[in-house]
Amino acid sequence: MNFELTDAQWEQLSRLIPAPRAKPKDGRPRADDRAVREHFPEWRVYVSPDLTDSEYAADIAFASLAADREIVRDEGLHLSVSMRSFRSEKVSAFVKAVLDCDNPGARSVLEQISARYPLAITRDLDRAKRWIREHARGSERYGVVASSKAHRLKPEAIDVRVEINPVHWFLNDANDARSSFYLEDAATEFQIQGLELDWICMTWDADLRMTAGEWRHHAFKGDRWERMHAESRQQYLLNAYRVLLTRARQGMVIFVPRGDSADPTREPAFYDETFGYLAELGIEQLA
Repeated sequence: MNFELTDAQWEQLSRLIPAPRAKPKDGRPRADDRAVREHFPEWRVYVSPDLTDSEYAADIAFASLAADREIVRDEGLHLSVSMRSFRSEKVSAFVKAVLDCDNPGARSVLEQISARYPLAITRDLDRAKRWIREHARGSERYGVVASSKAHRLKPEAIDVRVEINPVHWFLNDANDARSSFYLEDAATEFQIQGLELDWICMTWDADLRMTAGEWRHHAFKGDRWERMHAESRQQYLLNAYRVLLTRARQGMVIFVPRGDSADPTREPAFYDETFGYLAELGIEQLA
């Protein structure tokens, strides 16, 4: 039996393999992942059955693996209990429904969490910042987040290409302009993944936009937005928004710009349907 992978199969499988950790110069070098995959065909693969969900997008990789080895699906491998906060499991379910375009599911979960987890949307960034400050109590921490692909938030004074210092942003107090409290510098999915704030102002750009009832994925290249066609890149972008939308312990406000008809990179049509979609789910709209 031939266990060699095609380049297309390896492209799908390699997405599931974590990047190698940095190691000392001494010692045996890490074996090539593809070589390990090809030379140990007798290995069984144990996975959670939930990995077939849209959130993980592992279907193609599973199909490739199943062609020449046994896959064992074990319910016990799914980590279904969140350790982050008492609200986070429901919030994650809401965000998943939003990104899956599951309107009934999103509305249902929103009804369950809205009393204890305030959610709001607005087209006014200053109003969003006031909402955050009004809701935060005592030492509760808040900040602005944005996708690393959100390159046309610059007119709103949010430039994701200017990297924050995570130590200052997460730890410094409200008197330090470098801290998250100032609501000036936005953290991206790379800087906030695995961490949380009490309150989040999520800024939504035209990289992920609702068009004709489905998500369209874009990257800003040069002086224009370009469609993402590779499924893997589309999934990365969706997961970036998934991370950003689940970073708040207490509540969140989402800012969707109005756009500018005089700016071809910020046309109102890039944002209006996204805002309309979120509003139709029942999220509170701020005047």
